[in-house]
Amino acid sequence: MKSIVLLLLALLSVGPAAQSQSPSGLPSVAIPKTTAVLVIMTPKQGVTFQQIMAVMPEEIQATVKLYLDGKIREWYSRGDGKGVIILLDVKTEDEARQIVETMPLTKEQLTDHQFIPVGPLMPLRTLNPAALK
Repeated sequence: MKSIVLLLLALLSVGPAAQSQSPSGLPSVAIPKTTAVLVIMTPKQGVTFQQIMAVMPEEIQATVKLYLDGKIREWYSRGDGKGVIILLDVKTEDEARQIVETMPLTKEQLTDHQFIPVGPLMPLRTLNPAALK
């Protein structure tokens, strides 16, 4: 498994010298089309367990509705107990932010959020040279 990860990381930097560069300095072929946005939600510093639990019934209802509406693809509790991770079925970070702003814990300003756009694993394109065109 470790060797596969190393191979994929090495492949990420492989590409024709003439490729355009993204603002991050990566070749544009290495930047995937966003197919979802990962949202990491954690309680804000100073927020108590009791404050979170007071809003939790509303939060659960809102989250289930978003799931049933097809907005939430996957959802998880963090293994360290410090929040949740939600994979939203959206194409942009702005769409993800708009959804998260409707959630009760966010409305009550009890949580911080990290938004990470995700997409296909681009180094796999090197296994199919025709995909690079």
